[in-house]
Amino acid sequence: MGLRISDILKLKLSDIVKDGDRYRLNIREQKTKKERFFTVLTEAYQNLKIYCLENKIEPDERIFKFTERGVQKKLKQVCDYLEYDGISTHSFRKFFATQIYVENDFNIALVQKLLQHSTPAVTQKYIGIQPQQIETALKKHNYWK
Repeated sequence: MGLRISDILKLKLSDIVKDGDRYRLNIREQKTKKERFFTVLTEAYQNLKIYCLENKIEPDERIFKFTERGVQKKLKQVCDYLEYDGISTHSFRKFFATQIYVENDFNIALVQKLLQHSTPAVTQKYIGIQPQQIETALKKHNYWK
């Protein structure tokens, strides 16, 4: 879904509603104050519901009782153990966006809409389309045919 960690940590089971034969997540992004709507896989909803029941979490309570800082600290411990550098919770959002971009024929408008960026240029910077990549693409393409 590409949510920011701040939005994930605010999730409540009641944020996910039945919509016909699917589940839908309605949230207002903390950073942008924009509304977001997502289809949630039935299996994901069922797993969250079981987790909440097993941990006595009411539908209107936050599902994840962690702070951003706490998540970052645990992620750093895991990355240190695995000897990975430069990974943060935001890295997952960027990776998600880049994968969507590549898997959907490099559709920048789709990724822009998904992340709710104001312009394609913001999205291009965000997913790391660099001038070097553009130059490499041009070299691969023989435009003198």
